Amino acid sequence: MNEAVGPHGDDADDLFDNAPCGYLIVGSDRRIRRANATLAGWLDYDAERLAGMRFTDLFSVGSRIHFETHFAPLLQMRQELSGVSVELVTASGDRLPVFLAINARRGADGKPVEFRVTFDDAQDRRSYERELLDAQRRAEEQRRKVEVFARTLQRSLLPPTLSPPSGLEASALFRAASVDDVAGDFYDLFPLSVDSWGFFLGDVCGKGATAAAVTSLTRYTLRAAAVFDEDPVAVLHNLNAVLNQDAVELAPARKRILFSTVIFGVLARSGDGFDVRLAAGGHPPPILLHRAGHAEEVDLHGGLAVGLVAEARFVASRLHLSPGDTLLLYTDGLTEARVGDGAQRFDDTGALLKFAQAHAPTTPDAIVAAVETLLDDFGAGLDDDVAVLALGVPRG
Repeated sequence: MNEAVGPHGDDADDLFDNAPCGYLIVGSDRRIRRANATLAGWLDYDAERLAGMRFTDLFSVGSRIHFETHFAPLLQMRQELSGVSVELVTASGDRLPVFLAINARRGADGKPVEFRVTFDDAQDRRSYERELLDAQRRAEEQRRKVEVFARTLQRSLLPPTLSPPSGLEASALFRAASVDDVAGDFYDLFPLSVDSWGFFLGDVCGKGATAAAVTSLTRYTLRAAAVFDEDPVAVLHNLNAVLNQDAVELAPARKRILFSTVIFGVLARSGDGFDVRLAAGGHPPPILLHRAGHAEEVDLHGGLAVGLVAEARFVASRLHLSPGDTLLLYTDGLTEARVGDGAQRFDDTGALLKFAQAHAPTTPDAIVAAVETLLDDFGAGLDDDVAVLALGVPRG
């Protein structure tokens, strides 16, 4: 039959000496009056030898300085401490990390006559913390590698520079919503013949490796198709056929969801400006900022995204860029940025056109810089990647 254990006598001594934590009774002069066997065993000292030592003499030099400068004043003021991390030094010179707690036993006058000090072994906790820090460092290093890979792959999907023909200015901007993912936004401006140039801007569905593959395929298909037939609608039909054909290879389990919204255009010199032929597949219409100081959307509504169906319908339009005119193309990350309380999108009430009107007339560099400032103002409301391409004829 089990015997009842009382709170006094031998049982109390056993509880003190063999407690699962180190235990000291310290006088108001900070000298040890009694140490339990658990702490003496940890430090490889005889318990009686510890008596008379200042309890802070058991600390490492760094812990002693930190205790005296930070925690001793708190102990004097509050008469208690809890959860203080210190290092003890064993008889052989080894370091023992512990968590320290102290409270005071007061006399009849309310002043402390001695202090109860406990030490909890923190070796396992320190080991866990080191492992956690190592894992965090490995994760951060892996994240940095992913970011570098994503940036490198993203740069390969965008032209390093724009080389517009003489008499035309061009400026572009790409802003990624996340540094970890490869975006599907793309743009380009390139020569087709002696007197014509092609350009495009678009957005592939999705992100990551599959989106990067579709983006690369889309860019090179658009360039190649325009060489054989400069008609923008024909170029988009060619891309549509390629995306439909390659959808199974790029994403076998998700056939025919690899689509892209695109605007493709051809520039040709005409007088003191450029004639522009455009075709769109499901993409937001560009905005023409006139030299007279107003702005309007180009009529390119109604086309289907490229690659969505085998028999797609695209829309076409024509315009002329005169000196002082600027054409602005953009992806929907700009129009769909969250504003206000987050429920409203930036262009829900036609804000982009008003923004353009406020900046007309302008130049490609100026309007792209203004858009960049606008993106900065969105802050966390920018959920999607944004690509912008601006083309304009300088005055004079």
